[in-house]
Formats: sequence, C-alpha cells, structure tokens
Amino acid sequence: MIEKVKLAKGLEVSRAITGLWQIADMEKGGNTLDPAATAKFMEPYVAAGLNTFDMADHYGSAEIIAGYFQTNWAEGPSTHMLTKWVPKPGPVTREEVRAAVQERLTRLNTKKVDLLQYHAWTYTNPYWLDTLLYLQELQEEGLIGALGTTNFDTAHLRIAKSVGVNIVSNQISYSLVDRRGGGRMADYCDENGVKIFAYGTLCGGFISSKWLGKPEPTGDALTNWSLMKYKRFIDTAGGWEKFQHVLEEVNKVALETNHSISTIASKYQLTRKAVGSVIIGARLGENAHIADAVSLFDFELTKSQIKSISAALDILDPIPGDCGDEYRKPPYLTASGDTSHHYEELPAVYEVTTRGNRSYIDSGTSWETLAGYSRAFRIGDRILVSGTTATHGDLLVGADDPIAQTQFVIDKIEASIESLGGKLSDVVRSRIYCNDLKYWEPIARVHGERFADIRPANTMVKAKLIGDGYMVEIEVEAVIS
Repeated sequence: MIEKVKLAKGLEVSRAITGLWQIADMEKGGNTLDPAATAKFMEPYVAAGLNTFDMADHYGSAEIIAGYFQTNWAEGPSTHMLTKWVPKPGPVTREEVRAAVQERLTRLNTKKVDLLQYHAWTYTNPYWLDTLLYLQELQEEGLIGALGTTNFDTAHLRIAKSVGVNIVSNQISYSLVDRRGGGRMADYCDENGVKIFAYGTLCGGFISSKWLGKPEPTGDALTNWSLMKYKRFIDTAGGWEKFQHVLEEVNKVALETNHSISTIASKYQLTRKAVGSVIIGARLGENAHIADAVSLFDFELTKSQIKSISAALDILDPIPGDCGDEYRKPPYLTASGDTSHHYEELPAVYEVTTRGNRSYIDSGTSWETLAGYSRAFRIGDRILVSGTTATHGDLLVGADDPIAQTQFVIDKIEASIESLGGKLSDVVRSRIYCNDLKYWEPIARVHGERFADIRPANTMVKAKLIGDGYMVEIEVEAVIS
C-alpha cells in the first residue's frame, strides 16, 4: 500500500512522488516530446498507486504531457499534479501572477492547480513576499488548491508564514549527501505544519549500485544535467572517496534488507523529521523504477540500520548554508556552476538619484518626504542606511515574531546597500534599537547569523520605537572595499 501524506483538505499525495524534471533534459536538443505518446508512460505509475507527479513551468513540456494524461486517463484512481512557478527575478504585479497561474491551468488542462510551489531567486527585493500574497488571493478564488515553496531557506519560510501565507510544503534538496534539510529547517517545518518534499535523494542516480566501487566520473561521463549538478554536491561534501564510503555502508543495509541502494537512500529520507515525501525522478519511456518506488512501503529500517547510515554520513563535509542557498550564493551547485542559465542579472531594488558626488535612494514611503531623509545615502565609498524596520508597504512583517522581523530588516538593509553599489559584507557598523529587552536575544542571534563572517562594530540599546508592533530597528554604516 502506497503511503499518503495530507497537505490540505482534500489533498493527499503519495509519499513517493514521481518527478518529471528530466523531461527538460530529454528535450534539451530542441526535440519536443509527443504529449500523447509520452503520457502513456505515466499509466504504469498510476496503476501501481504512484498517483502524484511533480513538475514545473521550466521542465520542458512536462506540464503539457501531464495535462494530456489527466484529460485522457478515464479509468482508475485520481491523480495529483504538483507544479512550480519559477519567474525571472524582478517585481511582479497581480496581473502577471494571475497570468502565470492561468498558464499553469491551461498547460495542465485543469481548473485548479493541486499544489503551486513558488521559487524566488533573491530575498533582498520583497517582491517575493508580494508574489506569495497574490498567489494566496488566487487560492482563495479557487484557482489553486494549496500553496508551497521550493528552495526556500528557513528564515524566509518563517517570514512568509509570519504574514499569514498558508504554506503547506517546501521542496528542497535533501539527501544522504545534502543534509541541510535537517536541523533548523526540519524543526521549523515540524512545529509549523509544513511538509518537506525531498528532491535529489538519489543525487541524480549517483546513489545506486551502478556507481559503487567505480572510478570518479569526469567530462563526458557526466551525460546529463542531473549528473553534472549532483557531482558538484558530491565534490562539495568531501569528494568521491568519502562518497564511496557512504555507498559502501548503505549497501550493507541494502544487502540486509534485500533492497537496492537507491531504495534504502530514499527510505532513510522518509524517516527524517518533517519529510512528507521523497521525489524520485523519471525519464518517461526510458527508465521506470516503479518497483523500487513501490518497495519503499513494504519494509521498515530498524533503529540500528538508521543509526549505521547516520554514522556513515558523519564523514561527509556539510553542504554550506541553508536550503536553496545553492541558487543564491557561491558555491553555486547547479549543472552549469552558476546561474547564467536561469537569469541574466538581478535588478536593483531601488532607483538611485545622484547629485554631484552624492547618491541616495528612497523606498517611496510618506515618512521620507515628511521627515526629509533618505532610505540610504552614499558619499564616496561610504554608505549610510537609515533606521530600518520590518515595514513593507502597509504590511508589518513578523508582527509577533522578532526573528522574522529582524531577518526582514536585514534583507531591506542589504537591498539598500546593493542598490548603491555595495554588499552586505561592506558593513562596518550596526546599531540595533530593541523595543523590549525580552526580545534582545533572538534579535542578536539573527544579527549574529547574518553578520557571522563580517563582524562589524555593533551597539544594541533599548529604545521606544515609533509605531505599534515594532520590536526592532537597525541602522548601518558601510564602507565599500
């Protein structure tokens, strides 16, 4: 019996989700797959009880193929088609969000997207928060069944939840090699009813008997985007020799249970805190690992086996940062090693006004005109950022959450500095104003996290802040190096 996980009312998905990202790889030479012919290869999955498929707007014609299948699958159990929207960086309007959702509906040939998962390329521009709020409006209209995110880190998942966005899932890279989904992410998701969808659990096929005891592949041996991408993860985690040690230990459990290395790796991820489902990639018409996926639910790992696998993983180096950082900061663990195949550039958040040797930016609030100040000001190589609160338009971000407020404040500060040609790492002085000293420690911890490798001079003081609900205000000085 295929296990299910409940995401929302009326939406239960398989704990083994079939991922269709390799449709894009199969079409990368300019060849477009025939939707009718390719959709037939989805039938055995559904017949076996694997009725949930994951795709995205940029996975070639995956949505069209899935839509054709939904329309022509007349018999048998219902299916769930989960998709993602990954727009180019930059501000968006309600109309643009509606158009994107309508495109998903058209391609999937449905009146409602079961689960719409959103990806943001950067957090310094708060358009990502606007987008989630607009998507939630469309959910209330009935065009979207449930909202999820993909590649969100813990801080920004928290910010989104703090303003009332009902996120039910976060799809992230999470595997034996990439363990960032544990720890803070798992704790937050578990406490707040968010299910983790773990992708990359097989590292593009590297976690299998095919690669056990084999020499390190290079160049032409990396035959598709998945192999190129996950080889970077293996290198970052300590290299091929350490990876082989993990494969050997997992193989011992595989032999004990009479299952494949791949099945053991996916089963292990299903035992992790807050993991709702694992996503197992399929090359429709080429590789169908249906029996392996089904076998995930015919056995359990013992505590001893889980412990032995966990111990083997301790040899690996941790993948740096939080979930999704591989798309936002070095090291870029993408197929190409950068973001050039995703977007050309990140637009500045604020428009710069220059007068002589002075430049400044405004965020457009009435307070700046009333009180005669700028959001940030640059003279020479020095940037001064005004006192910044967790205000976004008429919205107070993190009304009851000092951690969410502080993260959002530092995002705004980073956007101000970047718009004037600097980086957050250029900050040399920060001043924190705390409305109530009972919040000083969570505020300080966020500052410590964001400035861990920068270590500016800092002062924190208790101060009565203007406006209801504000827990923290921060101003900084930066010198462009």
